[in-house]
Amino acid sequence: MCGVIGVVGNSEVFKDLYQGLLAVQHRGQDSAGIITYDGRFHTKKGNGLVHDIFTPENVQRLRGRIGIGHTRYPTIGGGRGEDAQPFQVNSPFGIIMAHNGNVINFKELKKELFEKYHRLLDSDNDVEVILNVFAEELAAQRTRDLRPGHVFKAVDGVFKKVKGSFSVVAYIAEQGLVAFRDPYGIKPLVFGLRPDGLQPSYAFASESVALNIMGFSQIKNVAAGEAVFLDRDRSLHRKKIAHCPHSPCLFEWVYFARPDSFIDNVNVYLCRLELGRLLAEEIRKEKIKIDVVVPVPDSARDAAIEIARALNLPYREALVKNRYIGRTFIMPADEKRKTSVRQKLNPIASEFRGKNVLLVDDSIVRGNTSRAIVELVRECGAEKVYFAAYSPPLRYPCVYGIDMQTRTEFVARNADFDQIARKIGADKVIYQTLDNLKKAVRAGNPKISHFCGACFDGIYPTGDVTADILKEIEAERKTAHDAQLELNI
Repeated sequence: MCGVIGVVGNSEVFKDLYQGLLAVQHRGQDSAGIITYDGRFHTKKGNGLVHDIFTPENVQRLRGRIGIGHTRYPTIGGGRGEDAQPFQVNSPFGIIMAHNGNVINFKELKKELFEKYHRLLDSDNDVEVILNVFAEELAAQRTRDLRPGHVFKAVDGVFKKVKGSFSVVAYIAEQGLVAFRDPYGIKPLVFGLRPDGLQPSYAFASESVALNIMGFSQIKNVAAGEAVFLDRDRSLHRKKIAHCPHSPCLFEWVYFARPDSFIDNVNVYLCRLELGRLLAEEIRKEKIKIDVVVPVPDSARDAAIEIARALNLPYREALVKNRYIGRTFIMPADEKRKTSVRQKLNPIASEFRGKNVLLVDDSIVRGNTSRAIVELVRECGAEKVYFAAYSPPLRYPCVYGIDMQTRTEFVARNADFDQIARKIGADKVIYQTLDNLKKAVRAGNPKISHFCGACFDGIYPTGDVTADILKEIEAERKTAHDAQLELNI
């Protein structure tokens, strides 16, 4: 998962881009970048957090009324600075691009682009593939007068060649800004406008909260398989190009999105409340004695409050979070994840001592974080430690942009609930059901008929994920993991 921002304004856009990136910082903490345009492109990219990269000393040259920004969480590509987005090509016209997602035929397309079109890709970032495919499709039309039809035809070419998930924002120099969402709409993308003088300003973003913070309204979704083109005169052109079942990623509502965002018209906060209510019903079936409900901050807080309310149990914020430590799930190295748990969470021992504790978290992936939290609580003198996840068991690799791409990473892989409990040191583990997760999302938008829940059920909506592809991605992730371990030594 990554965060994408694109702005066309009437004044300098750096402030908007910076505020927007801060709003989606939770979507990626590995690197960030901004490219602006004022007749030429101005670039600043680097590893780290947004506020560390864009200092007063290096932002003076980010001039222009048009720009694209990105926060990165790597799936394909490592943590190298040259893999930070946005990316740029100088022909045709000059194009900059950023995306959120994962291209599963990255290597195949990278090879084809070099051998067939003599385009050398100099990074391991899959957006460079999308950018060059788009550029080649645009160049093939040999037009000097770019029209919406040319842009839509180029996007159609991308849809036909690029496999996986991708929500894209790009700017074509002196022509306009284009945004598109993969045929299944797996990753979110929204846009809005802001009254701003004679012409409104426009912005695109991964989450609605970024548009809220920048002061944009009339927020709409880019539909699955749709392209939106804002031309040089700021006329907005939209076209539905691909017609596949809209299948948004369920993990957005579970973990990635901010609670104040709307993903495909479903408020994340209300969805998590409903997930808590539904999980309370599952917990009630276990007939276990619970003295206190404690969330693992921050994403589990909303569901935990609702669980405590539904079960008429005391709710306590007994794990205090250090807000200057990043989100452990999206940290790149396993050892860094384990170490950060102790730095990130400090227990209030008196709230645990002698009690049967129900810990509530959004999910259990590898189990390392959960095990460390259970150990913390037991050290405080808890009698029993129960662990509830308001998402179903994660058992299958994600190939669409979440860094859980090897089967061996999942604590729930080939394990029943009792075995999982033993692995993380809990007395019992209670999971949400997949049907309940879908039910909670549909409560906010009944029109969503399909989902991507591949990490839960192994069903990949794009229909082109083979065993060989899974094996290849798994090998890539192992190589990247081993390289990261060497860096840490």
